[in-house]
Amino acid sequence: MIYLDHNATTPPDEEVISAMMPYFREFYGNASSRTHLHGWDAREAIDLARQQLADLLQVRPRELVFTSGATEAVNLALRGLFPPDDSKGTRLLTLKTEHKAVLDTCLWLENHQGVHIDYLETDAQGHISLQHLAKAIKPQTRLVAIMLANNETGLIHPVREIAEICRQAETTFFCDATQAVGKMEVHPETLGIDMLACSAHKMYGPKGAGALYLRKGLTLTPQMTGGGQERKRRAGTLNVPAIVGFGKAAELAAKRHAKDRKKTERLRNLLEKILFESLPGVSVNGCTKHRLPHVSNLRFEGIESEDLMLALSTKVAVSSGSACNSAEVLPSHVLLAMGLSEEEALSSIRFSLGRHTREEDIRRACELLIQAVKRLRS
Repeated sequence: MIYLDHNATTPPDEEVISAMMPYFREFYGNASSRTHLHGWDAREAIDLARQQLADLLQVRPRELVFTSGATEAVNLALRGLFPPDDSKGTRLLTLKTEHKAVLDTCLWLENHQGVHIDYLETDAQGHISLQHLAKAIKPQTRLVAIMLANNETGLIHPVREIAEICRQAETTFFCDATQAVGKMEVHPETLGIDMLACSAHKMYGPKGAGALYLRKGLTLTPQMTGGGQERKRRAGTLNVPAIVGFGKAAELAAKRHAKDRKKTERLRNLLEKILFESLPGVSVNGCTKHRLPHVSNLRFEGIESEDLMLALSTKVAVSSGSACNSAEVLPSHVLLAMGLSEEEALSSIRFSLGRHTREEDIRRACELLIQAVKRLRS
């Protein structure tokens, strides 16, 4: 099978798997056990992984909180900044095109803690107006939550400019960078980001490990209690093998992301060129300039994406959007927010390439796709 769904998850790198294996078999200690060698070995491994991720992000290791994934990191950031006894009447500003991890957490804050959520509109390509953003921030706005790169269209937001607007307004800026970290240069301190979420399995690491970058001086209300782990910011026994894998994936990404970016952009452009030349009624959803190099969200006129994916399901792995919503056959909320009709959104497919994608994979996938589209249209 040709795998073109790397935004859903990436295959763990062999070096990542090799780094993890000893922590299942030999070094199985609890990183919180401070009285014997097994615990010391586990703690040393955690410290190394924290440093590896810190090096990738160019932040201080103590500013990183390990979590079970990006969704937990999002919840810790958003809920943690709005404690129950000090939230009513406050505001949170976000986008209609954010990932469900952010949008559903915002809905929870609104329903349970009285936080008013302001949703910023985008244009037809997914861009936001920086002028509208500046005007939308109110004195009660405690947090602005805007992602770095959209998981469905690949659009890259101007986070440096967004961060400056937040700084001038004296409000905190949280950035979901899950789809960007490990695939492009992301340095939150340089960009001016106060809090940032990322996940190992989006960058050739294992599932079950994520992190929240928390700028020095910021404090959050813990969302998991029962221990003093992670400087009392996130209780629970640390998943040592997964965190070791996360660290190794970060180390590899620091070395490879520039090469990966160049390769996947070339192959993504080849995929679009072949499809545009071979099929009428194919168009790109979203911006074609400021987007992740490995992502292409395409609309196929006269085709239902569900039928097309089913026709390809044993040969080419693609998706119609976020894997978090795949259980429901609904139009993408991202594409609808950008102004597409339900019919247009339901005729769209996301292709996301990866480190191991080859030119022959793209050519074969296009061949199968063209055959399937012609058959379905007929």
